Amino acid sequence: MAGSLPATLAARVLLSDAARRANRLGKLPRRAGWQPALPKTATLAQDESKIDHMRRKFIPALIIGTLALPIAGNFGLKLIPIPPALLRPPVQSISLLDRNGIPLREARVAERFSRELSLDEVPRHVINAVLSAEDKRFFRHHGIDWLAATRAAITGLSHGRITSGASTITQQLVKISERRPRTLRAKLIETATALRLEQLWSKDQILAAYLNRIDFGNLNIGLLSAADYYFDKPVADLSDAEAAFLAGLPKNPRKLNPHVALDAARNRQATVLHRMRANGWIDAARFDRAQSEALALRPPARRFRAPHFVELVLQQPQENPHAELKTTLDLRLNEQVEKILRERLSQLREQNVRNGAAVVIDNASGDVIALVGSENYFAPGAGQVNGAWAQRSAGSALKPFTYLLALERGATPATIVADVRTSFPAADGFYRPENYNRRCYGPVRYRTALASSLNIPAVKVLLAAGGPEALHERLRLCGLTTLNRPAEIYGLGLTLGNCEGRLLEITNAYASLARLGEYRPWRVLTTSPTVARRYSRPELVWQIADIMSDNSARTLAFGMNSALRFDYPVACKTGTSTDFRDNWTIGFTPEFSVGVWVGNFDGAPMREVSGVTGAGPILHAVFDYLHANRGTSWYRTPAEMVERNVHPLTGKLLADSDPRGVREKFLPDRLPVPESPADYDAAGNVQLGPEYADWFNSAENGLRDHAILASTNGELRITSPLPGSVYVVDPDVPSTRRIPLAANGATQMKWESKSLTCRSEPGADFALAADGDHRITVTDLASGRHAETWIRIRSL
Repeated sequence: MAGSLPATLAARVLLSDAARRANRLGKLPRRAGWQPALPKTATLAQDESKIDHMRRKFIPALIIGTLALPIAGNFGLKLIPIPPALLRPPVQSISLLDRNGIPLREARVAERFSRELSLDEVPRHVINAVLSAEDKRFFRHHGIDWLAATRAAITGLSHGRITSGASTITQQLVKISERRPRTLRAKLIETATALRLEQLWSKDQILAAYLNRIDFGNLNIGLLSAADYYFDKPVADLSDAEAAFLAGLPKNPRKLNPHVALDAARNRQATVLHRMRANGWIDAARFDRAQSEALALRPPARRFRAPHFVELVLQQPQENPHAELKTTLDLRLNEQVEKILRERLSQLREQNVRNGAAVVIDNASGDVIALVGSENYFAPGAGQVNGAWAQRSAGSALKPFTYLLALERGATPATIVADVRTSFPAADGFYRPENYNRRCYGPVRYRTALASSLNIPAVKVLLAAGGPEALHERLRLCGLTTLNRPAEIYGLGLTLGNCEGRLLEITNAYASLARLGEYRPWRVLTTSPTVARRYSRPELVWQIADIMSDNSARTLAFGMNSALRFDYPVACKTGTSTDFRDNWTIGFTPEFSVGVWVGNFDGAPMREVSGVTGAGPILHAVFDYLHANRGTSWYRTPAEMVERNVHPLTGKLLADSDPRGVREKFLPDRLPVPESPADYDAAGNVQLGPEYADWFNSAENGLRDHAILASTNGELRITSPLPGSVYVVDPDVPSTRRIPLAANGATQMKWESKSLTCRSEPGADFALAADGDHRITVTDLASGRHAETWIRIRSL
């Protein structure tokens, strides 16, 4: 018995310790005054019996308590929330691609560049590089690398400071997902959260989330963005050396920035490679190759191709923007258009031309396949102005829509209009347009007037086709959003482009002509829906296209060999604004519509540069490229169209064999009337009406051998105001209160109106404006003959 005393005493001591621990766990009921003590020798057997009883009673409790600790800890982990940021997809920047998948630009979101990738896209050697750099036992621990933590603690104590980290990839993921002050409490929370995350997510999920959220420096979040930015390649194409280089950067992205601390980044890469070798993840040969590989780092600049187009895309409203946006742009075509524009503008420097823009639209879809907004986006000053979207004076580019309105109202390409100087009533008095070359040509067919871009005929055609209101409505229907004022504010000058327009919108309006009267909105994203809307009869729009492609018809103004002459059919039209501040050329084939603007963003005038000499050669070169590389075609003549012989000065039908005639195309129900003897004098000359009188007697008349001025027998005719004219009076502009009065056929005249006051001053007759409908009469005082007109006046 005495020999077993030390063992017994030890057992009792152990039991006492166990009892105290059990008591702390609430398993041992306390008795007041109870204190463990050694029994006397005389009662040792009794004490041993008690000890044995206690062992049987309390040892199981101790075991249960010990087992309860991890169970309780595990239950406690379930109460720890996962950071909300991990439950959402990572914020991604927007990657814009051309229609063939070529990257254009990556637009950052939240001041970062980030694109998500799946773990399947990451090769094994890249994963090994990341694990070697950050957490080599990632697939063996449960969120905490106790071995690394112990090593870091021992090393830190021996050096008196932290010399190495022990955070696992899981811990780092928690840390970057929910930023906290770097305190001991924050570290404990992150540790517990990492343990919980490992319970909920697979290792692959955790690693993928880490690779998509870790910072690689220079605003690059995630491995995909880093590989693209530093090496201009996808993650799948990274070499061992490149993978190790990237894997080393997250340790300290600022201090390891390759653009400012390349040596430090290379040293870190070497460390990662040595770890990969030590871990057995690369053999000696791969290690040597990786160490000797020369890295080809991209220059520190973001990819930014087709910049004006890209900015236009980013300005478009998007309900659910995707991380990757496939645009309509054809980058290779856009680069060719950039080159053409740059080369042509360099030839116009002496004419004070500093900028230009160009647009190409695919007619079938409305896709913008090329858009160049200036000669050089990166040039100081106005380089970033987007000339394709800037509002500029439209010039004569809108005339085709006026003539289409006229055809819809029964006119034909052979309809005659008097190209003679005419004063038109306007809100501020007379509106007296001039042709571009300040010359008039007398009687001209609609075909010639449109193809040669004559201004005076265009105004007269607009009057006959419904006036400014009809054209205003049609242009808005065709997508011109810049017409934001009432039609009467623009007046008759609308057909000559006294409004502002955007190159992209005007080009897309021409694309609706290319579709033979079907409007479709332009688009810059392939996913944007487009709905077509027909607004005119295809056969009438075909006639407009036929006129615009007729080089012979435009010879009157542009000559036979202008920039608008092609070896294949192209419908095109020029436009030049006042003082040569803007010039345009826009054209189309069935496949493509091309628009070009040339001018100066500050509004400075060019020196004698018109649409045909400025923008025209650019459009010609773009179409030549399209024709050679994409192919262009032309429209079939509508089956119902017929061709007839007409007189060029009267527009009337001639016999098919009559050599005086010109060929013209008509719809069967729109044939002009045949010629009649009354059209000619006895010598066969065409008789022109009185409206040609001033022109006929001027030096501009080139028809003296073919026409005469018909006798009017002194016909009295009012030339201002024309019947049905509408005047808008602005109370703040006194001149608008005077309605000019003019007539031909008398030397002494008297003007009268029952509702207006008519007055005469030296050199001018006028009526004082008043709201309402009014009739005005003029009387020839010598013969007593009368002529009458009517007008409408309203105030702003």
